[in-house]
Amino acid sequence: MTQNAKDIIAETEKLLINTYNAQPVVMDRGEGVYAWDTDGKKYLDFAAGIAVASLGHAPKAVLKTLNEQGAKMITTQTSYATLPKLEASKIIIENGCFDQVYWCNSGTEAIEAALKTVRKWAYDNKSKDAHEIIAFRKSFHGRTYGSASITEKSHSQPFFGPYIPGIKWAKLNDLQSVKDVVSDKTCAIIVEPVQGEGGLMPATTEFLQGLRDLCDKNDIALIFDEIQTGMGRLGYFNAYEAFGVEPDIATHAKGLGSGFPVGAMLAKRRIGSSIVVGTHGTTYGGNPLACAVAATVMKEILKPGFLENVRKTGEFFMEGLKKLKRDSNKITDIRGKGLLIGLDTTVDIKKLLKNAQSNGLLATQAGDATYRMSPPLIVNEQQAQEAINILAKTLKEAE
Repeated sequence: MTQNAKDIIAETEKLLINTYNAQPVVMDRGEGVYAWDTDGKKYLDFAAGIAVASLGHAPKAVLKTLNEQGAKMITTQTSYATLPKLEASKIIIENGCFDQVYWCNSGTEAIEAALKTVRKWAYDNKSKDAHEIIAFRKSFHGRTYGSASITEKSHSQPFFGPYIPGIKWAKLNDLQSVKDVVSDKTCAIIVEPVQGEGGLMPATTEFLQGLRDLCDKNDIALIFDEIQTGMGRLGYFNAYEAFGVEPDIATHAKGLGSGFPVGAMLAKRRIGSSIVVGTHGTTYGGNPLACAVAATVMKEILKPGFLENVRKTGEFFMEGLKKLKRDSNKITDIRGKGLLIGLDTTVDIKKLLKNAQSNGLLATQAGDATYRMSPPLIVNEQQAQEAINILAKTLKEAE
């Protein structure tokens, strides 16, 4: 077995279809908010698999569930009820404004389910022509055909066309741009409470309430894509709670499994009930192991003080970054909410990511040039300050 990091990367690249540029190190293990590569170098992991490792690396509660449920039953046909599926469903429904849940394996699958649900609902309740969906510039909802069709990147990737028809485009935080494209054919509006790949741009409460009012007036379904922002990421169990505006449908994944593949679409019954036997389904979705893990993760997030710590640490981190901005001439903007924060700097984004990684801090790129940080939700103020110190060092070296 090859042990040299460069050889491992080179051999891996020969076997993989080229969807990502390879990192210069090979990741080996993690514990809490830290990760180590195969050379033994330690990193503060503020990427967390792009907001995935909500409980950090190797969380004891999840490891216990994996061992116990894995030894008991990993999968069965989706038509069977299981205790893990019942428990996970109760937790996610009882802690939100929704009535029904559809379990799947990923965020893009949750989006596909949401798109099919609103189109079926509109077909049944509005008209056969009510198939149009309003999405937003700088959006990102996934890479399968439905989700890619409502992701703005589709405009720069015509080689995958044709995409699904009936998609209209508006601008985040510009309600008039939405009103301009609403018609009697509109079945749904889909929005990220904080645009992830769009550069960590939060929607305003006023804008989301405007969407809610517009949807109520025109009998349109409102979908919140909470795949990156839900499950505690903004300091609340559901992202919509941070804004006080309820959607009709929400999609979840990423932090829901803290690294284990699981996704969910939540719906209010008046819309979710449009999906009936034979109109949608899944082989792996809702399997006992995934649901057991999701239940465990949600119970950890809902423990007293957990979400309060997310909000408190997020505020501490944001204030520390603002101070760094004042002290440095390299940061041009800071955006985000909770523990999902992005920086724009005068330093080339690729160089910033590489140099910060060399200094022991892992992060990711969002949009064209935003440095995105989405640490595990268990991060504390001391570790947030550690990240700020590494960023300060990296920006100073860029001089």
